[in-house]
Amino acid sequence: MDIVIVVLGLLLVLLVIALCYILRWVFMRRHGGVSVALRWNPDSERAGWHLGVGRYRGEEFVWYRVWSLRVGPSRVFRRDTLEIVARRDPVGTESYAVPMGSRVLRCRSDDDEPIEIAMGPDALTGFLSWLESAPPGRSMPRAS
Repeated sequence: MDIVIVVLGLLLVLLVIALCYILRWVFMRRHGGVSVALRWNPDSERAGWHLGVGRYRGEEFVWYRVWSLRVGPSRVFRRDTLEIVARRDPVGTESYAVPMGSRVLRCRSDDDEPIEIAMGPDALTGFLSWLESAPPGRSMPRAS
């Protein structure tokens, strides 16, 4: 009988954790979040795609990894330091790891760490608009 209680307790804990992740995803998507896949160090053979939700926060684009225990954003990109270096379509099995219909943007920021961001057409349009818009008097690198 004790083993049954332990197993049921573990299943209940797993159910609560899964429910928290689902609620987090739904909350972020309903409050301005967009599905974004991110890959840092894309030149490394071991680099893989990580699914997440991106949100705009003033001058920053913040990215929350889906399967993370972190409450805050996993990555923060500042508009004035982010530059798009290249664009491409997903290749091979990448198309299964990124949101449907995605384009892949290779970006560079102040720390010169290359990053690839993959997002669908609607999210891409919003991202490019956000990236190219700047307050008056400040020049920004072109996103295209």
